[in-house]
Amino acid sequence: MEVVIHMHHAVVSASMRKRVERMVRIAAAKLPRAVDAVVRFEQDGKLRRVEVILHAPKHTSLVASAEGPYFGPAASRAVARLSAQATKEKRTPKALARSARAGIVRS
Repeated sequence: MEVVIHMHHAVVSASMRKRVERMVRIAAAKLPRAVDAVVRFEQDGKLRRVEVILHAPKHTSLVASAEGPYFGPAASRAVARLSAQATKEKRTPKALARSARAGIVRS
């Protein structure tokens, strides 16, 4: 899987880029056949924003973003949101129908 990192008006250290890449790879492992991920770091004054887009064939693109005063916590929240989406996307239509018949609501 390829991870592309973009920085818009932001200075991001090499260790932060490696840390985010590692977190994205772990989250992408939950989605079968993930092809690539795009991570965008943006800075506007004191506000920092991290956006992660994950692509996989036969799936819609998963998009998660988070804001904060620092890139570390914002990246952690964005990847956690992406991981939750990947877990939900991973469930097969058959499993979704089975839980709907049983009256089980899962998020």
